[in-house]
Amino acid sequence: MTSPEADPHGAAAAGTERLERAVRAAEQALIEYEIAVDTFRIEVENFSRLHHQKLGPMYTRLDELEAQIAEVRAARTGDPEDLRKADEARARVMPMPGVEELFHGWMDGEGLFPEAEAMLTDQPVRPPQRVRPSDEARKLYRELARKAHPDLAQDETERARREEFITRVNAAYSRGDEPLLRELSEEWAAGPKPPEQGPTPSEELYARLEWLAQRKELLSVVARELEESAIGSMLRMAPDDPDRLLEEIAEKLLADVSTREAELAELLAQE
Repeated sequence: MTSPEADPHGAAAAGTERLERAVRAAEQALIEYEIAVDTFRIEVENFSRLHHQKLGPMYTRLDELEAQIAEVRAARTGDPEDLRKADEARARVMPMPGVEELFHGWMDGEGLFPEAEAMLTDQPVRPPQRVRPSDEARKLYRELARKAHPDLAQDETERARREEFITRVNAAYSRGDEPLLRELSEEWAAGPKPPEQGPTPSEELYARLEWLAQRKELLSVVARELEESAIGSMLRMAPDDPDRLLEEIAEKLLADVSTREAELAELLAQE
């Protein structure tokens, strides 16, 4: 019987087979975990929707009553602190528009558009500067276009390489970027890069295991955020009967609304 030491190829094959089994097991475990996380996410989203539909009007009514009570008290006392509280209560009922609504068409994630900035600073909007390539740039461009033209390719792989290269040449020429055209000329003269040595089967399997572990960690973060969210925490209080939980919250909100309505009526009656 041949020992593993005497048959290194057999030992390597056995090691690869074990890695393959580990990858398959990890993939299956990840799929099950993803299903569990997605299931909980959908439950949270559905519960959030029901919570908003059923209880949203009650929260709005309660906020409105709180604002009215604070305003009546502030009007009666004139105290700065009461006025501040009344303003804060009213702001909760009528939230300020979001930044996107205020600056729609004026800015994006990169900041103000040039036109908007010019208007705000009373500066004229300058049209983009015209680019006129130099004679040397035109010469380089023509040489590269002749040498790297895709129609000179002998196969599809070479055609794809030439098309990608010519796209970069055209972009550099459109900007009149003479230094970049020189770099591209040197790149073409150097020829295509030799193909990189691909990973071994074992390296691919290890990389797959690492990716699966990273994916699991990301899903764990998502699951933790769902569980710690306000709706997720509420849902975990009654996972088997969330409708009953909504009814209990609605009953409490109705009681709070009745209390605030009575309080407001009493304040108004005193005037």
